[in-house]
Amino acid sequence: MNDVYERFVGLLSGFGIETDEVRHDSTFSELEFDSLALVEISLALQNEFGVAVDDDELRAEDTMDQAVKVIEAKLVSA
Repeated sequence: MNDVYERFVGLLSGFGIETDEVRHDSTFSELEFDSLALVEISLALQNEFGVAVDDDELRAEDTMDQAVKVIEAKLVSA
């Protein structure tokens, strides 16, 4: 696992998700995150990684791997 993935999954623990519940192909909806939770995750990502992730960049049907790719792309362009 890469550092961004591990940090991201660790961040989800603040939302009541156990790290062993999360797989690379888990979607936000499978983990029972609604649209409000996705907004909160976007804010947490900004605090954790120092990059802004817009609300529309994380969708309920996105997998954890897709979310990590969004974060990594933002880190590269920052």
